[in-house]
Amino acid sequence: MLRYLPFLLVLAMWIYAFIDCLNTPENEVRKLPKGAWVLIIVLFGYVLFGSLAWFLAGRPRRAAAGGTARSFGGRGGGRWVAPDDNPDFLKSLDQNRERERDEDHGPDENRG
Repeated sequence: MLRYLPFLLVLAMWIYAFIDCLNTPENEVRKLPKGAWVLIIVLFGYVLFGSLAWFLAGRPRRAAAGGTARSFGGRGGGRWVAPDDNPDFLKSLDQNRERERDEDHGPDENRG
């Protein structure tokens, strides 16, 4: 059973590289067009060349963990920020709270 482990690891890496390449947006792929990367991964996957080439040269670089924080629900190069740590989200909560308070109290009640 152990003799099949290298084959299974190569197969798993090939499948992961193939799916990762297909799911990567065209404008984020580096060095070659996306179709060329798919062909390289498919043709040279069994010797690990295609998968390794994709991971080292073609795959988009991920943002570092210490990068700039993105807003809640935002996409892009920054790291994900929890809603309770996101200043934009907290500001929107304050604005919603003020709007609800103004709606609950009529214009006459806000004076006193």
